[in-house]
Amino acid sequence: MSKNVNSMVDDLVGTLTDPIIVYPGGWGDSLPEWLKNAITLERLTENMKETKGEQSTGTDAEACAYLNTASLTMPMDSDWSQIYLYVAGKTYTRWSKGEMPKDIKVDSLTDQQMADLNRLKEWLYLRRTTARLEQERAERRQQKEEEVAKRESEQPALFEF
Repeated sequence: MSKNVNSMVDDLVGTLTDPIIVYPGGWGDSLPEWLKNAITLERLTENMKETKGEQSTGTDAEACAYLNTASLTMPMDSDWSQIYLYVAGKTYTRWSKGEMPKDIKVDSLTDQQMADLNRLKEWLYLRRTTARLEQERAERRQQKEEEVAKRESEQPALFEF
């Protein structure tokens, strides 16, 4: 199934403007600038995969940002700690920030942990695209309301009682 051009343009714009989904709790402002940039660049890579017919999903950098803010809000269990260290290590290394310290580096995940990470990335993608659609709907609704108000103000009252 090929996407139409408008949808492809919306997806491309979304890679640059969609919100970064963080764990609720007020730590979203603490994300480092390099991670925010990495999210945008990884979204662009995902967008290119989608144009080739592959299923889009959230990125490692997005998962890293979400788990980073979650870890600052509440303690994580062993599985999610391993997932966070795994995805943080991949993201940190990919964007040339250095190597993860050997004592906390996680090179692989169990099948269940990988399934949890993939489910998180799918959920993050759904959340950010849903936020974009809701914003577009709100903008269209506001524009329609402004047009109705303008038309009503320009139309003379034919009958006044």
